[in-house]
Amino acid sequence: MSDIELNLPSPGYKALIFDLDGTLVDSMPAHFKAWSQALADQGEPGVFPEDIFYAMGGRPTRDIVEIINGEKGLHLDPDAVALSKKRHYLEVLDTVELLEEVASFARENRGKIPMAVASGGSRVVVEKTLQSVGISDWFDEVVSSDEVENGKPAPDIFLETALRLGVAPEDCVVFEDGRAGIAAARAAGMEVVVVPTHLHLD
Repeated sequence: MSDIELNLPSPGYKALIFDLDGTLVDSMPAHFKAWSQALADQGEPGVFPEDIFYAMGGRPTRDIVEIINGEKGLHLDPDAVALSKKRHYLEVLDTVELLEEVASFARENRGKIPMAVASGGSRVVVEKTLQSVGISDWFDEVVSSDEVENGKPAPDIFLETALRLGVAPEDCVVFEDGRAGIAAARAAGMEVVVVPTHLHLD
């Protein structure tokens, strides 16, 4: 991935919240490969092209399957697709690397102010990804889509993360790369640092 430029926040924030995929780690190509294989397993290859995948970045897998079903007139089982996609992603987890431009900022603030990960991924996949790149111990809280009622672009995950950190939403800064996540953070009343990794594909 080419270098990216971040518009870093001004001083005054009291907590940092990071999306994971496409923000802290360069994992989106691995996720797209896993999606493609999972849908092929279900006999529906090609129904989720790459540009749509990036446009939906940050949404929980099951929500995306429901959208695909509605738009394509299919009857894919969201749970079956999610399980298959998780399996295929974990098979290529060793290809995932830190997105250094964001990781360096997190590294600099580690232990200085509360920090958390708020990801649209499942808890198991989020934890395994953090472990794989060696940053599990950087964060005070990790919140996944499994733990909130509504996934991104609803603000639930960011509001829950702020609650767990004990910091008011307006005092949190969120690092996000996906449209759904950016919308969710803004709906939560938080400042957003846009990580322009794949937004050009939207």
